[in-house]
Amino acid sequence: MTLSSTKKKQLRAAVGTFSSANILVLGDIIVDHFIWGSVSRISPEAPVPVVDVTHENLLLGGAANVLHNIYAQNSRASLCGLIGNDAMGDHLLGLLAEIGSPATGIVRTGNRPTTLKTRIVAQHQQVVRFDREKTGEPSPERLADICRFIDDHLGSFDAVIVSDYNKGMINQPLMDHLRSRLKKRDIPLIIDPKPQHPERFRGATIITPNLHEAERMADMAIKNEKDLETAAHLMQKKLASDAVLITRGEAGMALYEKGQPLFTIPTMAKEVYDVTGAGDTVIATLALGLAVGLSAADAATIANFAAGIVVGKVGTATASTAELLEAIG
Repeated sequence: MTLSSTKKKQLRAAVGTFSSANILVLGDIIVDHFIWGSVSRISPEAPVPVVDVTHENLLLGGAANVLHNIYAQNSRASLCGLIGNDAMGDHLLGLLAEIGSPATGIVRTGNRPTTLKTRIVAQHQQVVRFDREKTGEPSPERLADICRFIDDHLGSFDAVIVSDYNKGMINQPLMDHLRSRLKKRDIPLIIDPKPQHPERFRGATIITPNLHEAERMADMAIKNEKDLETAAHLMQKKLASDAVLITRGEAGMALYEKGQPLFTIPTMAKEVYDVTGAGDTVIATLALGLAVGLSAADAATIANFAAGIVVGKVGTATASTAELLEAIG
């Protein structure tokens, strides 16, 4: 897709307005733990590589990575979700403090640990990942805390993102409560869904499944552009959403708006090293675009540029405003 100089100028100007937006990010909070090293031999104990560890770090993951992407665009956001009463939860609060994000929407619980995903990476490739978590819906008391935060603060946000990693934070009672509060407000609702319970996501402004999730939600294989349009139409109709944005990895994205032809956006990635967190970047940037009044097509185009930046980095990454402006050209 070749953009005219006028369109590039418009998109760059829109990115400059992102700093005025304030976004609520509601979803599964994860700490991403990366162990970095190199491999020079195979273990004599088993046919597995021996990783010589050089360093490790802990990063904002899941819904917290969505939030981090918003802050990378010089914008504001608040995170709402569950963490444990544990050391990893303390560390996550410290990471939020480092970027200046409020923690008033964070609900702590003693019934589950803070979700931790550990990835071992050697020679720019992920060797293995192991997860420490407990899934399931929040207790009635913690759910009430979350709903109270929504009631008290919803009016201060320009858009709401729901980031569902299927850990239990996003559930039917919570979504019913959120929809009831959004009915009287003109606030975009942008959802990154998991396909297990699509009925939870009815009435969204836009949903952003990846290709595999779209196939499951539409109950069909997607092999070509016609299949893409059919699947997107089925999802849009089934969920009564305004639009569906299907992310397709190296093939880019496809946007379907009710009553409109499919709008395909080729990838802007120069090199693809790691797709970890790319969906978080897409939904964060898309929400910022919608929050400042862009059309879904223009917001998705900017989100595609942002995704092209982060897949060229290894590990959970973000795209800065400067990088995004440079990518748009």
